[in-house]
Amino acid sequence: MNKVPLTVTGAKKLREELDELKSVVRPRIIKAIAEAREHGDLKENAEYHAAREQQSFAEGRIAEIEGKLSNAQIIDVTKLDANGKVVFGATVEIEELESGDTVTYQIVGEDEADIKAGRISVGSPIARALIGKEAEDVVIVKAPGGDIEYEILSIQYI
Repeated sequence: MNKVPLTVTGAKKLREELDELKSVVRPRIIKAIAEAREHGDLKENAEYHAAREQQSFAEGRIAEIEGKLSNAQIIDVTKLDANGKVVFGATVEIEELESGDTVTYQIVGEDEADIKAGRISVGSPIARALIGKEAEDVVIVKAPGGDIEYEILSIQYI
């Protein structure tokens, strides 16, 4: 299986979620199933079926996170020698040339992407256009509404 890039922060958040699921959520669900069993007939016991469904979701998420972490390539951008180029994990300030709007994005793995928090996936059209470029370069992003030109104002490795 291919290695999936993750930032140090993204890997930490996944580990925290995994710990929460294993140490808090899983025991709570097991307790709920035990209590529901005490109520008798399991065929018509809505509490039991709801608890089993929660268990299924939790176990599925645990397996998903463990799989992601086992296939993760954790990249610490602060230790990369990027020579001033945009790389995975870099925080890039760009300006749309037509409107003059500026925006700052950090390029992260697919699981970490959150546009509202300024984190875009390494596979997104903007990130693909930015990777390998330097400050003051102009990049063209192929968007559904047409090509958009951006100028790279600054690159940070934080």
